[in-house]
Amino acid sequence: MILLSDPRVAAVTGADDGEELVDLRELPELRLDARAADPAGAYARLRQGVADRLLAAQRSLPAGLRLLVIEGYRPYRAQLDIFTGYQEVLRRSHPDWSPQRVYRETTKFVAPVEVAPHSTGGAVDLTLCTDDGVEVEMGTAVDATPEASRNACYTAAPSIGAAARRHRRILVDALSEVGLVNYPTEWWHWSYGDRYWALLTGAPHTRYGPI
Repeated sequence: MILLSDPRVAAVTGADDGEELVDLRELPELRLDARAADPAGAYARLRQGVADRLLAAQRSLPAGLRLLVIEGYRPYRAQLDIFTGYQEVLRRSHPDWSPQRVYRETTKFVAPVEVAPHSTGGAVDLTLCTDDGVEVEMGTAVDATPEASRNACYTAAPSIGAAARRHRRILVDALSEVGLVNYPTEWWHWSYGDRYWALLTGAPHTRYGPI
């Protein structure tokens, strides 16, 4: 398992092809949940190439299922606040852990700002729902932490039930087929064009840089 704290992620050459962000609120084909909504509407924005891939992935889903997008672009300050907040929770909960372990465990749930996929507009948190918007069983809630879920948030977690395992497999198959990569400690997190994607796919550089 490669974590976002791995030095190989930060070592990927950065580049940006200039692709625009699109507002998913203007794409009625995709369902957008408002739980992560911010006043500026950043949560609803993704790079055009990612939005196109989500539309293609949705077309491959079994009848009766749709993608439900939770969050796309996340500005630097929001990313930093989430990272430092969770890092402090772990530090207080595990006073015996070294600073290095606290940092590594933090990156299982939230990316360091210098390599954060969401801040490129190339990452998306999402789940599956029915045609009428009811979320299906995925084993944990979106954004469940490894600590709270006892690692059931890991995409390949063996502890989840059969229905959740089946739904995760549907999500993995659909999104992998269109070129997105998953962060294995978060079944809901997928990205394209960022440093993590470049490392996993062998791309020579990123397609998207921080915005």
